[in-house]
Formats: sequence, C-alpha cells, structure tokens
Amino acid sequence: MTPHYRIAAASTFFSTRLVSLALLLVMAVLAGCATQPGMPGDPVLTTGSSPGLKPLIPNGPLQAITPGQAGSHQIASTEPPKELWDRIRRGFAMPDLQNELVTEREQWYASRPDYMQRMTERSSKYLFHIVEELERRQMPTELALLPFIESAFNPQAVSSAKAAGMWQFMPATGKFFALKQNMFRDDRRDVLASTRAALDYLQKLYGMFGDWHLALAAYNWGEGSVSRAIAKNQKAGLGTSYNDLNMPAETRLYVPKLQAMKNIVANPQAFDTELPLIENHPYFQQVLITRDIDVALAARLADVKIEDFKALNPSARRPVIIASGTPQILLPWDNALIFQRNFDAYSQGQYASWTAWTTPSTMNPTEAARHTGMSEADLRDVNNIPPRMLIKAGSTLLVPRSAKMGNDVTSAVADNAQVSLTPEIVTRRTTVKARKGESVATIARRFGLSAPSVAAWNSVGTSAAFKLGHQVVVFLPVKSAAPSAGRSHIKAVKRSTSRAIVKSKKRR
Repeated sequence: MTPHYRIAAASTFFSTRLVSLALLLVMAVLAGCATQPGMPGDPVLTTGSSPGLKPLIPNGPLQAITPGQAGSHQIASTEPPKELWDRIRRGFAMPDLQNELVTEREQWYASRPDYMQRMTERSSKYLFHIVEELERRQMPTELALLPFIESAFNPQAVSSAKAAGMWQFMPATGKFFALKQNMFRDDRRDVLASTRAALDYLQKLYGMFGDWHLALAAYNWGEGSVSRAIAKNQKAGLGTSYNDLNMPAETRLYVPKLQAMKNIVANPQAFDTELPLIENHPYFQQVLITRDIDVALAARLADVKIEDFKALNPSARRPVIIASGTPQILLPWDNALIFQRNFDAYSQGQYASWTAWTTPSTMNPTEAARHTGMSEADLRDVNNIPPRMLIKAGSTLLVPRSAKMGNDVTSAVADNAQVSLTPEIVTRRTTVKARKGESVATIARRFGLSAPSVAAWNSVGTSAAFKLGHQVVVFLPVKSAAPSAGRSHIKAVKRSTSRAIVKSKKRR
C-alpha cells in the first residue's frame, strides 16, 4: 500500500473512531435524560468505578474529540441507579457538618431501629417524587431527607404550633405559598402541593442566604430571625455561618439531625441500620376525577386499603373528595388503571353521598339539622361544631345528598368553603318598667335589642308606646355576676401576677 493510501486509511480510521465517540456521548446524555421523564436538558450522568476519571459532559454544540481526550475521560454510565437510596446518595451536594451534635443524633437514630424502620417504610410512598423534583430543580438530594426531621414522613402530622403535613407548614406560610386550606382540603398535607411549596421556599431561602445550612435554619426558625442573627454578628465582628449564630436549641439541632440522617443513608452498615428497599421508579400516579366521590368508594374502586388511599391523599378533610377543588387523586401505580375501569363501569348509584349547603342566615345547629334532614348530633360531628355555638350566615356545611341537594359542589364553594361560628348568647325572659314617654323603639335602643323583637315579645306593633311603669317583656343576655368578695380576690390575683411578670422582665 502506498503512503498516500496508508494516510487516507488512517484518516478514515480516526474519523470513524471520532464519530463513534461522539455518538456514544450523545447516547450517554440521552440515557441520562431518560432517567427523568419529561425533564429534557437536565441529565443525571454517573461516573464509573475508575478513580480520578470524570465523564466528559458536553457544554454547547457537540464537537469531535481527539484520541488523547478520549483516553483521559470515561464514558458516562447509561444505567440508572436500581434503588432510590443509591440515587439519593449520588445527588448529595451540601457541605458536611461535623460536631458532637451530629454524633449524638446518629446514636439516637441508630439506637431506635423500630422507629427508623417505620419512618423509612412510610417514606417509600413519597421519596421518588421528592427526588425527581429536587433533581429537576438541580437541588441537593439531602433535602429529600428533610421530612424525616420535620414529621417522620407523616403527612397527617400536626405540631403544637399548628404546623401541618410532612413538610410542616404553618397556616400563614402555607397560604403565602398557595397551599389552600378550607373545609374540604388542606394542601399543607397534600403530597404534590406541599412538596412544590417546600422546595419553592427552600430555593427562596437559599437565594437569600447563599448557604444551605442557613437556608435550613431559616426554614425552621424563620428568615427574619436568621437575618437578624446574622446582622447582630456582623455588627459585633463575629462570623455568620450556621455554627457562629446564636439560635434556639431546636434550630441549633436542626441541621445536625439532617446530617445524621444523611450519614446513616450514606453508610447504613456503619450504624448497623437496614434501609428498606425502595426501587427507583414511581410509587404513584395522578388520576383525574370528573365527579365528586366518597373517599371510601374511591378506595374501593381502586382496590386499595382505605388507609393506603388516605396516605396518598391526606389533604382530604371530609369523607368526600370534591372534583372541582381536587380534580386529581394519587393512586399506587398499578391501581390507577383498575380505578379508571371500575369508575367508568360503576352503576350502583351516585358517586358521592355528601354535598355542600350554604346557610342563608345565622342559625343554631338544631335549625340547620332540620333544614338538611340530619340529626343534630350527626351535623355537629361531620362539621366539627362544638356546643354552645351558632353557625353564621354564609357558612358551608357538609350535608347528605338528596333530591333537593343533589348536585356536585361548584368550584367557588370548593375553594372557599368555611364554617364560621359565633358563641351562642343565652338570654332570659325578664320585665322592665317603662319610663315616661317610652315606646317600643326607645326600649329597644336602651337594651340594644331590635324593635321587631320587643314588639313581638309584647304582642304590640313596632310603633306602640307604653304608659309610665308598664311592665315590658324583654329577653336579655344572661350575665354571670361573681360575688364582690370573689371579684376582689380575682383583682388581687391579677395584681400579684402582674408584679411577678414585671420582676421577671427585669431579671431578663
């Protein structure tokens, strides 16, 4: 073969190798994208086991690489992690915290295997979705472990401060992040909505502080509290990292708890801990509903246990799901098709046995029960109405469906339904003497009553006048009058308490 042909052959050989390498890189990128359906442009590329070699990740248009470049890099693995724990480990990106609090928390978790088992098994329903969302936003996957710290992955958890859901949103913070809270649902407990809101909030906090440990401190303590602590340290010439700030004990322990969980997930054998297998695929999928449906019926049509259905749909606050307010439900992956088939074939009556009724006026539960055909006890129970309370006009009550009240609930009602209560005023019949020139109107003004009521109680017209000394019937609120000695004792206690509070403030 002449030198000319040898050069041409060599050129063809290297060109073929370069094209093959470029195609392998394109396949690797596409394989990475395939691990995250519907998330193009955000691949997860994993390195092999050889030390010191990193995958060559294209940045911009693809270009041919030299043989030397091909030898110094490793082709990215096209095989996604088989289990979710491994996928979480690969995404760890926060700096590690190392102190005695972390060690103490590691020992605390490791010494409670039953608690760890319950907590991690509960998380298996939700972790895949959370990891997907974190990777889509390019956030550290350690944050998928945060619900372990917040609620032990219990979406029904409620704190003493009224924070709710597995991400523990306070009512006001939840509303700020568009988590609806009404009679029919509480989105702070909703798996999809609360995860979206929590990650929005964490991204916002990281943008404010530029540090994940400070962002987590703000998630627990409040962004204003962390900002003031930083400003205080800056003024005193002190450091402003998580370890430098003066913060409450709960917040001081917050990041060490997460770090301890991270360390256990990273190396469970070192802590004699066994993590349950969580496969790297979705646990649930969304199913659209077009009609109001009882929770019990939805679970039955999906062929899932009622407790499993509620675990995936924890935002439902009543025995019925309102389609106009909650147009989708979550079901285990294999049960979604079963539900759809059974829903379409259902012919045993209406899907929902409950509907909503708006009170036209303020009334007591006895009147409301009479209007809706319920017993007073049932009406109180299903609508959480305590004793000695009136239902204010415009309140929405959950009532049985009937021919008179048989329609699905409208979106306006579903999104704004609230039960407003007011204390019931107990009155007592009494008589008062009419003064000179008094009438129904002046008696009504004197006692803060309505003229029609005074007229009805006395069987007269609203313009009627009374003779001097006439005994006028009125119904006045009952007031509990304590004996004067008792009132003096109460005042003395209040004065003593006030002095104690003042002394306490001086000591602080």
